[in-house]
Amino acid sequence: MEFGLIVARHAFDRWIVRCMAAAGVPDLAVTDVLVLHHVHHRGRPKKLADICFTLNYEDAHVVSYALRKLAGLALVRSEKVGKEAFWSTTKAGRDTVERYRKVRDRCLLGGAADGLGAPADPASARANLTELAGTLRALSGLYDQAARAAASL
Repeated sequence: MEFGLIVARHAFDRWIVRCMAAAGVPDLAVTDVLVLHHVHHRGRPKKLADICFTLNYEDAHVVSYALRKLAGLALVRSEKVGKEAFWSTTKAGRDTVERYRKVRDRCLLGGAADGLGAPADPASARANLTELAGTLRALSGLYDQAARAAASL
């Protein structure tokens, strides 16, 4: 099972970078793509700490670097509220995420439906992927718990 997770993770990393390139932004790394999507999620500005927490990154400097890179490409911007910086997508960032979604729908969802044994329509593929996402969240919780236990040995 763990070997399957390793292979799937590398395939996913390769996929999101190539999908973003097909969407018109070829020079982003995996973390950059993940951060852009999370900053865009729900259309609400987010703090660095919240981005790190949600994406399960322990090293804030890695996410901070991605945010600065995305800001340099005018895909995100920050706004100071008190002492906190809140990050949000720019119009160019929102347009980029929308192009990414179109590439994902075209290239991935039909294959996901076929690969998961569901009808090849996007709605069924999304339903199957939603169920799979729940299983993956549960699995990540088990691995987080095991990591905490191993750190105390």
